[in-house]
Amino acid sequence: MVKVAIMGYGVVGSGVAQVLTDHYDSIAGRAKEEIDIKYILDLRDFPDSPFQGKFIKDFAVILNDPEVRVVAEVMGGLHPAYDYVKALLEAGKSVVTSNKELVAAKGAELLKIAQEKNVNFLFEASVGGGIPIIRPISQCLAANDVIEIAGILNGTTNFILTKMIRENMKFEDALALAQKLGYAERNPAADIEGADACRKICILASLAFGKHVYPEQVHTQGITKITLEDVAYAAAWGGVIKLIGQVKKLDNGKVEIVVAPMFISHESQLSSVDDVFNGILVRGDATGDVVFYGKGAGKLPTASAVVADIIDCVKHFKARKYLYWDDAQEGYVSPYEDSVISVYIRAAAENDHKGLRIAEKAFGKVKRLVRSDAPESEFAFVTEPKSVMEINACCEAMKDQGVEVLSMIRLSDL
Repeated sequence: MVKVAIMGYGVVGSGVAQVLTDHYDSIAGRAKEEIDIKYILDLRDFPDSPFQGKFIKDFAVILNDPEVRVVAEVMGGLHPAYDYVKALLEAGKSVVTSNKELVAAKGAELLKIAQEKNVNFLFEASVGGGIPIIRPISQCLAANDVIEIAGILNGTTNFILTKMIRENMKFEDALALAQKLGYAERNPAADIEGADACRKICILASLAFGKHVYPEQVHTQGITKITLEDVAYAAAWGGVIKLIGQVKKLDNGKVEIVVAPMFISHESQLSSVDDVFNGILVRGDATGDVVFYGKGAGKLPTASAVVADIIDCVKHFKARKYLYWDDAQEGYVSPYEDSVISVYIRAAAENDHKGLRIAEKAFGKVKRLVRSDAPESEFAFVTEPKSVMEINACCEAMKDQGVEVLSMIRLSDL
């Protein structure tokens, strides 16, 4: 029998305990060992919990118990999670986690410790909740050179944008509904400002290309400035707006990585990923495009991924799983300003015809977009591909001619 501990008894932690208990026999069959929860670490009391006898408040109890061989960290946040996980790995215990913030910030360091101590540090649940993505990239697609990964990585923002697209609901109202339904936190900043998606694309980039990408290296925009006018122009263009995390390998060995709202064509498989669902596209040189789809969060889907990692650890006590990436050298992430993209721009001028002439003078060839009920001063267009630096310069040139840029959103080629 293998003894395990769970650190954190929130939504995911309680789900892990439930899955391990409800599926005890089938899990034992898959792991070839019975798996028993010895401790659950949490500062709160749960007098009505069926696991009442297993709760502790002192981390040292887990750290110093030689019987505990695998620990699930589902507390979230960097501290004390990082200190606890580092200590556990150094003590020769395998750790599994759903903590995307931890993996994105400290993954390279923790994987190195795991390698040195011949234990496992697994994190399938850190990206996509219950959607299998870490294991397929590291194992099933291992024969491929991954060229690009892009996806809808945050269910909260996707739900909000879906309401804006389908029901013409304003951003503020859609956010309030997401909070009411429990899809958004009381403080939704990490979701709507793009930080959550940023952490996830960092993990996928590090895994796919073998070098750690840190969140602070990624140009990150959220969806707080998206308006119903932008939604209408996206429809006129032939698509929808989605918050996309994207990374691609460049010919010079660097990576280009971004989190931003993008116009997604109706022809793209990602355009129909709606509500709280996630969709992750992996582009390989041998397989072409492979898309992973499902609910990206939730108690039992995420818990399922955590438990799958626990089973993996139990099966690999004597043969460590190869999951590793190095720290990257400075300059590995290509500057955002050098990215060559096309953009949609919505702007205001004295009148739309004058504004469009100024836009053509600044950008060269542009394609105008039209929506119904637009005010006379408003006009919108999409540009030819230019570097971000050039696009910003063109916008400044328009401003000098009296044009106010109201919105600017990338066009996707996915």
